[in-house]
Amino acid sequence: MKHLLLLLSLLPAWAMALNVNTGGNLPSIDIDNAGELQLAGDDISYSAWSTQQLNGKVMLIQAMAGRTSAKELNAPMIEAVKQAKFGDDVYQTVTIVNLDDAIFGTSGFVKGKLKKNKKAFPKASFVLDKKGELFELWQLKAKSSAIILLDASGTVLFAKDGELNQQEIDQVIGLIEANI
Repeated sequence: MKHLLLLLSLLPAWAMALNVNTGGNLPSIDIDNAGELQLAGDDISYSAWSTQQLNGKVMLIQAMAGRTSAKELNAPMIEAVKQAKFGDDVYQTVTIVNLDDAIFGTSGFVKGKLKKNKKAFPKASFVLDKKGELFELWQLKAKSSAIILLDASGTVLFAKDGELNQQEIDQVIGLIEANI
């Protein structure tokens, strides 16, 4: 009986396993419920975005809840990328924010912060997922941050949902360097 209870208690964790596999491609999705932030002068607009756009460069995807705590989880990974100064012609960071997983009443703040980041880093790609559709499809944890690395053809080189440790950060940087 104890084993059955243990098994049942673990079931939700199995049901929410990351649906992104190293060596494969990302589950395909189109986001048109906001989408990618576009910068024209000082103005920001949104355009539909698709995983089909994720090729031609090595891409580091940070998919995260619309919460400061989620952003902080993998801030050291993003800082390591900034310090490495990879060329824009061979590398791109893509930040996808789940607005459906923001603290109640903070969605305006989250959108404003995303717009500010787009202006500060115009070469980076910022995507707003208002309904959390991508996060549901990829089975990403709530209140979390996932790091996914793709090669230039869109093959997943690394994927982890949750905070990366220093060894994993070094591994991702090494994979970027080996694939650009």
